[in-house]
Amino acid sequence: MNQPDYVEVEQLLNAQRSLTDAAEAHGTLAGSLCAVADYAFQDWLREILPEGRAEAETADVLYGLFTATSAALEQTDMEFEPLLPSDAQSLETRTAALALWCQGFLYGLGSGSIPDASGLPGEVGEIVRDFTEITRAGVDEEQGEDSNESAYAELVEFVRVGVQLLFEELAPARHAPLPADEPLH
Repeated sequence: MNQPDYVEVEQLLNAQRSLTDAAEAHGTLAGSLCAVADYAFQDWLREILPEGRAEAETADVLYGLFTATSAALEQTDMEFEPLLPSDAQSLETRTAALALWCQGFLYGLGSGSIPDASGLPGEVGEIVRDFTEITRAGVDEEQGEDSNESAYAELVEFVRVGVQLLFEELAPARHAPLPADEPLH
């Protein structure tokens, strides 16, 4: 997936006094796209920015991220990638970002027509419950660096594939109408 760089998005969000960091903002986007039919760019900006709008440069980059994420989820070739810090960052930083990404995803997922995503049946519900566990992820100081790196890589791959599966499996719920008396948020 050709999406903007994590550091660039993080810097732009900081300059806009974002309510989230880059990982959590992207998680929110992915979760919302899984849960809400016709989720729009402006809907996402209202979630992550205090005024719900961005300066032109930031809006252009965020729109690029929005469209790249949406397109990747629509593809069947599993190109979706969570926006996370590069491997040049410390494992602690990457693990914390993955936890925040999952937190944002669960928030976005809760914005749709599924009242309690953790109560979903079968594999889909298990993935959501696992994402909840990942929000508490940390580096195990008792394990070696290679072991921790391997565990992190496995979690990222699990999240990447899990999001794609959730997007596909939740399509019917995403297109179900919300009850008239319930707002989106």
